[in-house]
Amino acid sequence: MSKSPIYQSRFNKFNCCVLVPTYNNAGSLASVLQDLLLYTDNIVLVNDGSTDATKEILKSFSNLEILHFEENKGKGVALKHGFKFAEDLGYEYAITIDSDGQHYPDDLDVFLSELESRQQGDPELLLVGDRNMGRDGIPGKSSTGNKFSNFWFLVVTGTQLSDTQSGYRLYPLKVVNNIPLYTRKFEFEIEIIVKTAWRRVEVKNIPIKVFYEENRVTHFRPFWDITRITLLYMWFVLVSFFYIHPRNKYQDFKKKGFKRFWKEDIIKNQEPAHKKAAAIALGVFIGISPFWGLHTLLVFTLGAIFRVNKVIAFLFSNISIPPLIPFIIYGSYQMGSLVSGNGFDWKLSLENFDSSAEIFQSLWQYVVGSFALAGLTALVLWVVFYLFFSYSEQKHIIKN
Repeated sequence: MSKSPIYQSRFNKFNCCVLVPTYNNAGSLASVLQDLLLYTDNIVLVNDGSTDATKEILKSFSNLEILHFEENKGKGVALKHGFKFAEDLGYEYAITIDSDGQHYPDDLDVFLSELESRQQGDPELLLVGDRNMGRDGIPGKSSTGNKFSNFWFLVVTGTQLSDTQSGYRLYPLKVVNNIPLYTRKFEFEIEIIVKTAWRRVEVKNIPIKVFYEENRVTHFRPFWDITRITLLYMWFVLVSFFYIHPRNKYQDFKKKGFKRFWKEDIIKNQEPAHKKAAAIALGVFIGISPFWGLHTLLVFTLGAIFRVNKVIAFLFSNISIPPLIPFIIYGSYQMGSLVSGNGFDWKLSLENFDSSAEIFQSLWQYVVGSFALAGLTALVLWVVFYLFFSYSEQKHIIKN
């Protein structure tokens, strides 16, 4: 009697399979599949129009579920069709693994353990393997591209990941197969995690091992693929700022009601005093800074990066409303004069201050002064509101 694969019962419990997209990886494909078969028989493979010996190799694995493309269509298309194929076979989850040999099949245990730890009522889960991109042996281009992707993923979703580009992942098939997905190549893996996060699925990293062979076959084309990823994120920034974030806040408002929404989402009573004060300071700093026309974009971007209350930061960034703009420009100009060592220019009065003329004549003084005034005002307000919130918290504790 043949021995059952090591994790077969665990895969069956969750109706889970391993999905392997492959294109011209004949040198590593057989060993990857043989290693996977030690752990499970639930393997779905998509041959994305390979022109090497892939078809001959797959004849030795006739027990697998295989989908063949006659022409190469790109990793995104291969995954998209693979997800639908897997769900049609009755699977609910798919763990994707690359066929170039960089992933370790024994890490399947990490993905299954996350599924096993879920409690009833927990949100659906999408897992992305974290390759620890800062360690030695990781190609510099991979690490740099990953940092870029991580940053913009945080901006458009509010979720912090340390690796957004690993191909070793676990997908909930019922969720991803109901998402409109349009990209065809490597940027597909960015599109799918962003749109899944927008549907309030929990997207998180789990630690995995990775092996980078010196002569590893890769079909990633740095210039074109990074360009496509960049353009995709530019679109996502617009969609998230003008639709996703407002929609989510509106949904939270309807669900919680005004009083609870105000406390939990606007004021965020549960946050420590220094974080609430930091949100106010950030908003004021951006509002005074000379980035006219970009304040809203900056406040939401930096709010996501520093993980402070974006709503409060946005409200206080509106310090640069029309009635206050002349005072901000005047104060910035005077602060620039002070910082440059010329002292205050008392001959310059607010009444005869021609913003267009004065700013263009002494642009550098204005810019330097603007940042100085923004920093000083933000620091003062941080101290004031930190003391205020700390006092309010202590008063609330004593009262209760």
